[in-house]
Amino acid sequence: MEKKNVLIIGASGGLGIHIAKFYNEQGFNLALHYNDNVSSLKENFKVNKQIHFFQADILSEEAIKNMITKVHSKLGGVDILINAAGISTSSVTWKTEISDWDKTIGINLTGPFLCIKHVLPIMREYNYGRIINISSVVAQSGVIGTAAYAASKAGLIGMVKTIAKEVSNKNITINNIALGYFNAGMINQVPEELQVAIKESIPKKAFGEMKELTNCISYLTSENSEYLTGQTINLNGGMYS
Repeated sequence: MEKKNVLIIGASGGLGIHIAKFYNEQGFNLALHYNDNVSSLKENFKVNKQIHFFQADILSEEAIKNMITKVHSKLGGVDILINAAGISTSSVTWKTEISDWDKTIGINLTGPFLCIKHVLPIMREYNYGRIINISSVVAQSGVIGTAAYAASKAGLIGMVKTIAKEVSNKNITINNIALGYFNAGMINQVPEELQVAIKESIPKKAFGEMKELTNCISYLTSENSEYLTGQTINLNGGMYS
């Protein structure tokens, strides 16, 4: 079976590294995006005929457009796009700096939109595509001090509903995975005592493991999921349903 070409945005981050490792183990061709943290990729992967690194500022449409053009040229197409880049700034609404709001919306919502915008012509040309965005339970339940983050992740939920309708006739699916709290990524920035309290609020009484996420992504980007599109899959241990 021909291995698909996978573009992972934010591949150098906590979630992105695990997703990239999963697809690497499956023998897929990987285009791994980073902005300024190439050392994380170099520690985990070696550039070869199946793995390539691509730098781009996700806040710049021109940079994203140029990167995707290079990915298309190098790999011969993009079959799977995974938007895994993300940031979170913590501040109650009346103390939130507009610069923090703009950056959070830019990286978490506008960036994924721009990546999708410039990948879709390639997917439409080949009449095939699978797109996954990483949303969050915070967008659905709310957490004090996360107005910008919650808004950005909620925006993804609305966005895929429209895009799914626009491209379903081209055998392209697009879905979100709304994550709860996992043993990777941003949870490492949370103080230990708060992590304990968060675990107590989860019906499963545990953080998710990365295999749960990669299993879900694997299904959503497989040939078995062609009828599943425009959805947000809640992967959160029962926190929100």
